Amino acid sequence: MALSAEWLEHIDAWQNSGLKQTAYCRAYGLNYSAFTVRLARYRREQMEAQPILIPVQVKAPSEPTLLAGAALVFKHAKGHQLELPVAVSATWLAELFRCLD
Repeated sequence: MALSAEWLEHIDAWQNSGLKQTAYCRAYGLNYSAFTVRLARYRREQMEAQPILIPVQVKAPSEPTLLAGAALVFKHAKGHQLELPVAVSATWLAELFRCLD
């Protein structure tokens, strides 16, 4: 369920006010618990609406390799690694990345 325009206005006004949440709620007569629930929902909706970008580095091999034994290697900054054969379908790979979003 989307937030009402009134709550969206309060969240925007609070973010631009420089006030702590409790001070903002006191100044505008808002229930602090209700404000924090709606703020959490707003933040969750914002996170879901934005795509997650994964940094990728492409490096040419230092030595020529035979395609038969070559692989696509995707490395995450935290050390996770995914190795796929170079013959993997580009369509399948695109679908994999869509699923990771």
